[in-house]
Formats: sequence, structure tokens, C-alpha cells
Amino acid sequence: MRCHNLEMRGYGYILHLELSVPNPTLDIQAVMKIHRVILKIGREKALLRRHPWIFSGAIARIDGSPQPGHTVRVEAGDGRFLGWGAYSATSQISVRIWSFDEANTLDATLIASKVQRAVARRARLSRTHDAVRLINAEADGLPGIICDRYGSHLVLQLSSAGAAHWRGDIVDNLVTATGLTHVFERSDAEVMALEGLTEQVGPLRGEAPDFALPINEGDLRYVVSVTHGHKTGFYLDQRDNRRLVRSVADVEDVLDCFCYTGGFTLNALAGGARHVTAVDGSADALGLAQTHIGLNGLNAERVDLIEDDVFKRLRKLRDQARTFDLIVLDPPKFAPTAALAARAARGYKDINLLAFKLLKPGGLLFTFSCSGGVSRDLFQKIVAGAALDAGVDAQLLRHLGAGDDHPVALNFPEGDYLKGLMIQVA
Repeated sequence: MRCHNLEMRGYGYILHLELSVPNPTLDIQAVMKIHRVILKIGREKALLRRHPWIFSGAIARIDGSPQPGHTVRVEAGDGRFLGWGAYSATSQISVRIWSFDEANTLDATLIASKVQRAVARRARLSRTHDAVRLINAEADGLPGIICDRYGSHLVLQLSSAGAAHWRGDIVDNLVTATGLTHVFERSDAEVMALEGLTEQVGPLRGEAPDFALPINEGDLRYVVSVTHGHKTGFYLDQRDNRRLVRSVADVEDVLDCFCYTGGFTLNALAGGARHVTAVDGSADALGLAQTHIGLNGLNAERVDLIEDDVFKRLRKLRDQARTFDLIVLDPPKFAPTAALAARAARGYKDINLLAFKLLKPGGLLFTFSCSGGVSRDLFQKIVAGAALDAGVDAQLLRHLGAGDDHPVALNFPEGDYLKGLMIQVA
């Protein structure tokens, strides 16, 4: 590189440089500030299988001083390129890979293409549903980014340092891809603290949505609390499972545990259940469930909405010798990480054991786990153990999971967070 000439312009000087190196690509990298993360020898195997997470213990050294969210070039110990990622200074997951293609670095262009592609993948569902997940994090190559559409509003959750760093570009491209101009942020998940991020809740574009944001799911109507509800306001991932429950709910008695705002309860009623007992610990959630029953013209006399701790209520129902034809167990996340799996297993074992004892002969159990730290294998073993301890013979009829708008990347099995079993007792 040599000085070509010096020219005065305005209040400063323009230095014209002439690059004289044989490889222009390498020269650009020399001029640009490239932060590099070099892995320990032999620790590149997961990335070669395109797993997008790099844990701190796999890193040999970091060249440069990347700040949280900054783009880093990841290399194997022998210098091979592995991927472009976003750096996190505080999380055990030090780097999340956004691109495994050396020619496609993590920049505004990559963000635009990935957001547009994710939205386009949901085009079919978006034509028939007004509540759809548009971006599902790692499954769409966008680590830490969740975006759900509720009618005319988008709700965005950014839970990684890279996602937070690119917030502006993500929002701009979502608006372009969807044509919607109301974007509300709900970055208040528990994992925020692990990333060293502060909670961000509020409008990013347009006005904050009304508390009662209406949506339709098939012929059922709901109102969603985008500002205060669980997750981004509603459990969109259970859409297909709610419909399945409806198809088998023409029974006498249904028990809906952790019912939240009544998604399964409404479908059980619409499916013909003569009576539903719905239990949740939140008075606000039960208030919305009551609203939903009226909104859909369903008979409120066929429902008991009970505010109580579900574990305590299950024991009380057992002591009362109550029995049910169909039980739904859809608890909140017991284990966000594998480190908490043992504690979570005890909770899942307890509620499933009690549920088995409450089922009538031939009764159906729909049981779920949304804990990322509990695998499908482990969950099925827990439920099988609960059936054994309850002294019942049970058959697994179907494995259940999230809907089509919540895909799971084959190279990232951790994304398979919602696990469900449809079981029938003898």
C-alpha cells in the first residue's frame, strides 16, 4: 500500500491510497477490523455439522476486542474458516453462528435476506391465519430472534447479543417484508440476563397495541395481551394440538391444567365436552379465559375456572376421588437449561402421576413440556415412570410438537423445545 496523492477538501484532507497486493480479498480483510475467534484443536466438530453455538470452553483465543453483538470470524485451530457469528461477552454461549458461508458475512445484507426468507416461508399460513410465528430463531438462521404476528401487529423478542445489536435492521426488514407498521418489542425472557442484556419492552414502530388485540384461530376468537401476556402474548405453538384436543373432546369431563387464557378449554367446549375444569394460578389469565368463553358464545355453565396452584389442585382432586375422560397438562417451562433438568423431572413426574390417577379407564392424557433442557427421550421416560408408579397401563398414541410455523433445524435439535404425548390408559 502506498500514498497516491494528498488532496485538501473542505476542512480536512482526503488521503488517496493505491492498493498493490495480489489478492484483493485478503487486502480488504487487512484494511477492515476483523475480530477472530479461534477454537481449540478438535473443538470444531459441532460447527462442521453446522451446529450454531460455540461455548466459551471451546475457545482457544480471541484476536481483537469484540464488543457484545459484534461480528466475529470463527476459525478452527488450524486456521480453517468455520463461520461468521455474533459475539457475547457474558453468556456461556460465546458465539452464535449466523452464516457458515465465508462469502456471506454477518452484515445488514445478510439480515435482510434471512428476514425476508423467513417471512416468505410462512406465506401459506399467513394467508389463512392472522396469528403466525414469522421468525423462529436458529431454525431460520437468526439466533435469538422471535417474531410473532398478531393481526396487524408484529411482536419481536430479541434474546441474544447479536439480535439486540442488529435491532434496527431487523425491524426495518420486518416492516418491508410484511407491510405491517406496528412493531412491539417483548424482550423480557429469562435468558436476557444470561446474555448480559437489559429487558426491553415497548413499541419500536407505530403505537403500542391495545390490550385486547383480537385474533382468530379457525372459528374461535381470542384477545391477546401483547404487553403483559406470556411469551409474546399467546401460545401460537399449540395451535395444532388445540385442534387435536377438539377432535376428541366429545366426552363428559375434561380437566385443563395450566389453562392460561383457555386455549385448550375453548377447544374442548367447541368439541362437545359437557364439562371442563380449568385450573391456573393467574387471576388475570383466567379473566381472559372467561372473556374468551363469552366472546365465542360458549356456555359458561359448562366450565369451572379455578385459580389455584395446579400441583395442590391435582392432589385435592385425587383426594376427592374425581375422575376425568380427558386431561391436558401444559405447564410453563420447568427447565430452561439442561442443568435444571433433574429438578424439572421431579415436577413433570408429580403432575403426570397425579393425572394418571385421575383418568377414567380409556381416558386420554395430553401432556407437554416446553423445557429446552428436557429432551423428548427424557420426557417420555418421565411420563412412562409416572404411569408405572400410578399403576396404570398406558399406550402412546402420538408424539406432539409445535406447528409448521415453528420449524426445527435438523442441525439444531435444541430448537425442538415443545414436546407432547397423546396417551390413552387401559
